[in-house]
Amino acid sequence: MALLTQWIPRWFNSIKLNSFITSTQLRNCFPRPGKTLLHEFSAQPRMSSDNFFLQWGFKTYRNSSIWNNSSQSTISIRQEINSAQNTMLPSMNEQSLKTQKIPNFDSELSLEGLDNVPPLSPLQPISEEEAVQITADPPLPPVSFTLRDYVDHSETLQKLVLLGVDLSKIEKHPDAANCLLRMDFENDIKQILLFLKDLGIEDNQLGPFLTKNYAIFSEDLKNLKTRVAYLQSKNFNKADITQMVRNAPFLLNFSVERLDNRLGFFQKELELSVKKIRDLVVRLPRLLTGSLEPVKENMKVYRLELGFKRNEIQHMITKIPKMLTINKRKLTETFDYVHNVMSIPHHVIVRFPQVFNTRLFKVKERHMFLTYLGRAQYDPAKPNYISLDKLVSMPDEVFCEEIAKTSVQDFEKFLKTL
Repeated sequence: MALLTQWIPRWFNSIKLNSFITSTQLRNCFPRPGKTLLHEFSAQPRMSSDNFFLQWGFKTYRNSSIWNNSSQSTISIRQEINSAQNTMLPSMNEQSLKTQKIPNFDSELSLEGLDNVPPLSPLQPISEEEAVQITADPPLPPVSFTLRDYVDHSETLQKLVLLGVDLSKIEKHPDAANCLLRMDFENDIKQILLFLKDLGIEDNQLGPFLTKNYAIFSEDLKNLKTRVAYLQSKNFNKADITQMVRNAPFLLNFSVERLDNRLGFFQKELELSVKKIRDLVVRLPRLLTGSLEPVKENMKVYRLELGFKRNEIQHMITKIPKMLTINKRKLTETFDYVHNVMSIPHHVIVRFPQVFNTRLFKVKERHMFLTYLGRAQYDPAKPNYISLDKLVSMPDEVFCEEIAKTSVQDFEKFLKTL
C-alpha cells in the first residue's frame, strides 16, 4: 500500500510531462487553423492525443492495481510511456501528411459527371444556411382596396401603367379592378391596343383613353370592328371616326343597333340633312353616347319657353352643337338677361349663339361697364354697334381697347365697385 502511495504522484507527473511534450510536438507538426486548407480538420489531432492519454491512463491504472506489490511497475510504466510517445508522434505526422494530400475535387470532377447528377427534389431537406439564403416574393394580399398592391405581381397592370393608365381611378370600380387582375396581357389586352392604334389613337392618347374606357377590354374584338364598319357605311371617314372615338371614348361600346337608333333620333328631332347630322355628331360625339333627355328638354325650352322658331333652332345648334346638352337653368338665365335686360331681339341672338356658351357673369360685367360708359349699343342699324360675338369672345385687354375705348385699369376699378 505504501508503494502505491509513492507511485501515484509519479504517475500524475509523468502524465503532465508527456502531455506537454506531445502537445508541443503536435503544434509543430500541424499548421494553425488560419493557415491550413481544410479548417475543419485542424482540431482533430488534439482530440486524438487526448483520447490516447485517457485510454493510456485507464490501462496504467488497471496494471498498477494488479501489480501493486511489484517493484518493477515503475520501470514498466516508464517504458510504456516512452513507447507510446515514440509510436504516437509518427502516427500524427502521417495523419498530417494525409490531410495535406487531400485531392482537389474541382479539378478531378468532370463536366460529364455533372450531367448524371439527379435533380433536386422539392421534398429534399436542406440545411439552415441554405434556408436563410432562399428569397421569396411577398405573398399577394388576399383583399385590398388598391391596385397598387398587385402591380409588382401583374404584368398586365405593369404595362398599363407604362401606357399612362391611371389605376387609382379604375380601382374605384371594384368589378373593373377584379376584371383587370384576371386578364392576360398577350391574350386579352394586346389585341385591343393594336385595334386602337389602327384606328388612329396615338401612343400618348392611349393612357387617358383607357383610364376612361377601361371597359373596352371586356368587349369582343369582332364587335368593335363591326361598329367601326357601321360608321364607315354611314360615310364617316377614318379621320371622323378617330376624332369621335377620341372625344367620346365609350362610343364603340355601344351596339350597332343603338348607334343607328341615335342617328335616326337626331335626324327626326332636328329635321336636318344627313350631312349636317353627320357633321353635328363628329363635332359632339357625346350625342351618341349620352342621355337623350337633356336634348328633348332643351328642344322644348327653345320652342315653348324662349320662343325660337324651328329654323332658328336648327341654325343655332348647327353652329354651337353644345346647345343641345347645355344646362336648362343656364340656358334660361342667359336668354333672360340678354333678351330682357340687354334688349337684344331673337334674330340677333340667333346670329350669335356663342352667348349661350359663355359664363353669364362675364356678359353682365361687360354690359354694365359699357352702360356706365354710355356705349351699350347692340342694334346693327344704329352707329357704334357692338356685336354679341365681340362682347363675349374678346379678352379683357382687347375689349377695353377696341370696344370700351378705355384701359384695363379703369375696367378693374369699375368691377371693384360692383
